[in-house]
Amino acid sequence: MVEASAAPAAPQAAGALPAAQAKVLELVNQARAAAGCPALTANEKLTKAAQDHSADMAAHRNMSHTGSDGSDAGQRITRAGYQWRTYGENVAYGYSTPEQVMEGWMNSPGHKRNILDCSYKEIGIGLAQPGQYWTQDFGATR
Repeated sequence: MVEASAAPAAPQAAGALPAAQAKVLELVNQARAAAGCPALTANEKLTKAAQDHSADMAAHRNMSHTGSDGSDAGQRITRAGYQWRTYGENVAYGYSTPEQVMEGWMNSPGHKRNILDCSYKEIGIGLAQPGQYWTQDFGATR
């Protein structure tokens, strides 16, 4: 049994996310803290939407915000059961480490805007093989 840290700066329980996704969450929250935004917490429904989208992109070897079924991020997040007021999505392909994918996103104005959007409260992070297909789904509930 793994015990979760009770540290207030750690919004996600230890062991609740795979290591790569947990590291992305840590890096996202470091960037948000530097920008004066509150930390995001991992949300199970957003994580499902993100992981399912990463798996879909990997299965079809196609990086896109549009799923192979024609769905957009809002539809996928809703389908996962998340009742959003606002949402955003970042996708990436080919980065082998959390540090590399975060550097790529932070060097892209649109992706950086999503990461540093203080209106988002929760996040889901997906990663699928082959090819390192990454998804971040951001949200705030109604």
